[in-house]
Amino acid sequence: MEVKSSGRPLDKPKSLNPSITILLIGLFSLSLILILFHGFSSLSISSASWDFQKWRSELGANNNDDRDDLSSKLRDSVTFLPLKDLRFTKTAMEGNTWFMSSFNDTYEENESEYLYFPSQASKGRLLCIKGHDQKDGSKNSYALAWPQSLPNSTTFLKGLTFVSDTYYDYVNLWHGLSAMVPFVGWSMKNRCLKPTRWVLFHWGELRDKMGLWLQNLMEANLGKVLIEEMGNGEGPYCFEKAVVMRHNVGKMGKEKKRQVSDLLRCKARVFCGINPSGRGKEVGVSGEPIIRLTLLMRRGSRSFKDPTAVISIFARECALVDGCLLEVVQSEDQSFCDQVRVMTNTDILASPHGAQLTNMLFMDRNSSIMEFFPKGWLELAGVGQYAHHWMADQSGMKHQGAWWDLNAEEECPDPKQQLECFNFYKDGKVGHNETYFAGWARTVLNQVRISKQQAMQSSQRYSNACQC
Repeated sequence: MEVKSSGRPLDKPKSLNPSITILLIGLFSLSLILILFHGFSSLSISSASWDFQKWRSELGANNNDDRDDLSSKLRDSVTFLPLKDLRFTKTAMEGNTWFMSSFNDTYEENESEYLYFPSQASKGRLLCIKGHDQKDGSKNSYALAWPQSLPNSTTFLKGLTFVSDTYYDYVNLWHGLSAMVPFVGWSMKNRCLKPTRWVLFHWGELRDKMGLWLQNLMEANLGKVLIEEMGNGEGPYCFEKAVVMRHNVGKMGKEKKRQVSDLLRCKARVFCGINPSGRGKEVGVSGEPIIRLTLLMRRGSRSFKDPTAVISIFARECALVDGCLLEVVQSEDQSFCDQVRVMTNTDILASPHGAQLTNMLFMDRNSSIMEFFPKGWLELAGVGQYAHHWMADQSGMKHQGAWWDLNAEEECPDPKQQLECFNFYKDGKVGHNETYFAGWARTVLNQVRISKQQAMQSSQRYSNACQC
């Protein structure tokens, strides 16, 4: 029996275009990859989050113990080193010096080298010092410590601390000033910041005071001077912030030295209530400029053998110049503000070599210095005899030369022993040469007279506004 189908036979399916097929496969594969990636990412993030939460939860259960344990380990890891490193005794003032020798200085153009804590270099750690010994700097020590893990028995000092180490001292005017100048320079560069306290060292040995002249100068510039004596037990002192200077003036540039000198002078005058307005343009009855010549005398070592004769020479030469006024001052009898006042009103300073010449700082720029030495200095003193030449240059003064006495009341017993001979002559008295002194005074007075005449014609005015 045959069965016949009704209707049209079925058509053969059409095959898909190859391009469409490839596109569909690609889309399917991409979708699959995205699904898998999302699932993997979710799993990873979820797993990592769970691990973190689990760790935090476990730590939270013992957080105080773990934190205390970590703090204790950091505290125990603090290592104190000698403040004075005896390995560098022969090069005490070179490189990193023998004071805190493991630290490298920060150098900035035209500035003194310094250390600052905490800093990036210290990795945020604070400076700590055990510094009670006043006779052996190698028995004092220093270290760095994390703020949260300070050593046991620490005395923590808030605020900014200025830490100084000098090869010389803080009593002598010249040496003390050399140690303080870099701090004033640093303050000028850093928004005129002032210290809360000072910590002073000499060869790593603690010092608990500075000379009165220097203290007054620092108070005039940086506020009340509080010197930390570190007398609170044997534990270390750690400083919230600390600036350390160990090179004295160091690599400070000439122009910066003059800027610091200008500020020191300005602040000292304000401190002492001195207003120098009109200085430099005063005239006498004859219309000639006033020239103020000061003989700053000493007693004892390096004083004049015959001060009356020296005064007479300068008085005679001063009298020959219209407008010249001579003042004779005994340096030891002057208070700090007396010295500031005398120097503010001095155009020419004549004085034997000595710390009192440091008062030239308070004279106006371009003032003149005349210096006198006893026998032995020219031949044996070396570069140290030029200290006040350098200071005159650094503070904007004119050092008009020096006179060295060639005669002494007694001669050195053994001329071949230079050091012994220098010590023999060092504190001798200064003679005089009437002809030389008169001619020298005449020359300097004439130079200053011309300079003042030119200044009177200029429109430059003195500003009483201090930088800080």
